[in-house]
Amino acid sequence: MSDDTVLQVSTSRGVATLTLDSPANRNALSRAMRAQLRTALADVLADDGVRVVVLDHTGRVFCSGMDLSEAAGGQAEAQGVREFPEILETIWRSPKPVLAVVRGPARAGGVGLAAACDVVVAGSSATFAFSEVRLGIVPAVISAVVLPRMVPHVAHRLMLTGEAFDAAAAAAGGLVDVCVSDDEVDAAVAAQAAALAAGAPAALAETKRLLRAGGLRGSFDDLLELSARFFASEEGQEGIAAFRDKRPARWVPTAD
Repeated sequence: MSDDTVLQVSTSRGVATLTLDSPANRNALSRAMRAQLRTALADVLADDGVRVVVLDHTGRVFCSGMDLSEAAGGQAEAQGVREFPEILETIWRSPKPVLAVVRGPARAGGVGLAAACDVVVAGSSATFAFSEVRLGIVPAVISAVVLPRMVPHVAHRLMLTGEAFDAAAAAAGGLVDVCVSDDEVDAAVAAQAAALAAGAPAALAETKRLLRAGGLRGSFDDLLELSARFFASEEGQEGIAAFRDKRPARWVPTAD
C-alpha cells in the first residue's frame, strides 16, 4: 500500500468493503479520499461479482467531513463541493445495496456519507453532528440525502443546533437503521450483508429504484451554489479558522 492510499478495498463472497483508512486526519474527505472513493465505487459497481457494498472505517472516527485544512481561501474546488455530490449520488442511485458501518464519530459530510447508504449500522460509541452552522457554513449538499431519511422535526433541530447526538438518538430520528453495542457491530454487519446478498440482483436494483422514486431532496446545482457561497463567506472563513485554532468563533457569545 502506497503512502497516499487512504482507502482500502477488499472483496469476499460477493461483498465489497471500502474502508476509509486515514485516521491521522479523522478520515476526512480530503482530495485523496474523494478521488479514491469515487474510483472504488465505480469499480465495485461495475463488477458483476459484487452483490453488496460495505462502507467501513479504520480508527476511532468514521468520517469528520470535509478536510478543512484544504479549505483555505474559500475555493470551491478545494472544498470538494464539485465532486462530493457525485459520490453521494453514486451511492444513492447504486443498483447494489450499500451498507455503512459507523463505529465512532461522524460529522457534517461524514453524516451525509452514511445517510446516502441504504442501511446504516452503528455501534454504541458512534456519535453524529451536523456541525456546519457552528463553522459558519450550511449543511446544504448533505441535506439532499439526509432529509429524505430523517424525521423532519428531528433533522430541523439538530441541523440548527449542531449538537452531537448518540447512536440511539440517530436511530430514533431515522438516520441509523441498526443500533448495537460496539462488540456486536461486526456480527450485525455480517447479518445485514448476508440478508442483502440473498436478494436477486435485478430484483434488488428495481426495488431500490422504486424506493428512491421520491428522488434526492433539492437540486444539487442549487445546493452546490449555496454551499460554495457560505464556504467563501466571511462567516465561513472565520469558522474554519476558529476550528483550526481551537478557539470560539467571533459570533459565539462571551460571558459578561
